[in-house]
Amino acid sequence: MPEDTVFPWYSRWYSLALIFLIAPFALAMLVRSFAFQPFTIPSSSMLPNLRSGDYMFAQKYAYGYSRYSLPYGLGPERRIFEHRPERGDVVMFRTPMDPRVDYVKRVVGLPGDRIQMRSGVLHLNGTAVEREPAGDLTYQSVTVQAFKETLPSGRSYTIVEQVDNARGDNTREFVVPDGHYFVLGDNRDNSLDSRFDMGFIPDDNIYAKAAIVLFNSEDGSRQMSWIQ
Repeated sequence: MPEDTVFPWYSRWYSLALIFLIAPFALAMLVRSFAFQPFTIPSSSMLPNLRSGDYMFAQKYAYGYSRYSLPYGLGPERRIFEHRPERGDVVMFRTPMDPRVDYVKRVVGLPGDRIQMRSGVLHLNGTAVEREPAGDLTYQSVTVQAFKETLPSGRSYTIVEQVDNARGDNTREFVVPDGHYFVLGDNRDNSLDSRFDMGFIPDDNIYAKAAIVLFNSEDGSRQMSWIQ
């Protein structure tokens, strides 16, 4: 080719290298911010549905977008494209007492609900939530009792209990205020949740819905599964 041929800027090797570096990064950030965000579960507070070492994806679009939907808390102060969580949803959120930490729990109380634990049984608006034994489960050499809990809507999921008369088995009655939710861990005797200092979760602090477990870094036998 003639020596004085001038190529456009995007044909130079460093420009192409920059494009191929930036484009995947930008695409990944868009997907993470608006569609699906990966998480690694660090504890067993949501046993048996989520286990320590689980690598999972959460849906960012399930409830619309609020402050913590974007990295560094740069989302809108008030939720847009709002769709409210339902009882039984497993949600990702930040707490008012420590907004730097991501939590995952199950929503059991909506605004206006009355929530109370009596002898380990969840009571919703004065009525015991139906549950039935589901056998024993051994996890990390500890055997726990499993129960199938069924909400008034008919939605069911599995919870576990380790001991009777644990600290959170008997509580006062909580009335969920407007714009807030009451959350519990599925591992009822080993979970920091709304029964304790965490308190009610503001609507705008909930930013994703747990969707699917891909694999477990500590247990190769755990298979891909949708989260109940």
